[in-house]
Amino acid sequence: MIDDTTIRAIDTIGMQAVEAIFDALGDVAFFVKDRDGRYLSINRTMVRRCGVRHKKDVLGKTALELFPRTLAETYLAQDRQVIASGTAIDKQLELHIYPGRGRGWCITKKIPLFGKDGDVVGLIGTSQDLGLLDDLHPAYRQIARIAQHISDHYRENISLKALAEEAGLSLSRVERLFQKVFQHSPRQLLVQCRLAAARTLIEQDPGAKIAAIAYECGYTDHSAFSRQFKSYVGMSPTEYGRQMKQD
Repeated sequence: MIDDTTIRAIDTIGMQAVEAIFDALGDVAFFVKDRDGRYLSINRTMVRRCGVRHKKDVLGKTALELFPRTLAETYLAQDRQVIASGTAIDKQLELHIYPGRGRGWCITKKIPLFGKDGDVVGLIGTSQDLGLLDDLHPAYRQIARIAQHISDHYRENISLKALAEEAGLSLSRVERLFQKVFQHSPRQLLVQCRLAAARTLIEQDPGAKIAAIAYECGYTDHSAFSRQFKSYVGMSPTEYGRQMKQD
């Protein structure tokens, strides 16, 4: 059942009006969730992304009920991060599903919603569809394959130069195309993938040794991992583990 406190917090920003505005945007999915990750408000693009016909088919459900498990767990981990830390996630590059068209890429932003008592009661977010841009970017398929390789093999010592050569492109061209299409560099995507995996491992075992988690996620420098994790999450790996234990 949807929490009344969450509903009141959402009502204060005129959610129906906001939803109506986002209904007109075909390339941006809009959503509001409660603390448990249940959808409270969405636009029509979000309906299409979920592969259903009506908003009522999405409202009250979680990502686990609407998307493949591997993707859903990533979305829910992001939600937990925003709610636990009270800080936003901005320009997160991630995979999503196009109904009937396979996987695609999007840029996601999530912002915590605070109740009158100052506690986080949910989140509001957008996910901009990057689409299948072959007509605009002839090399899209090559860089999309590079992005997918990074996403699948982030634990390994990845050579971006080798990936560029395999795609028949120079490294500088790959980097320019990444910025143009994904609004990220290849290196930023690699760091995102590694830190997202580290966050999930800490959530699964808050008492795990940070050095072991760093190594599991492709880091050889423990201090570099801790610095990047704090910049990404807003707290150190150790602090995040303590937060997870409290929750």
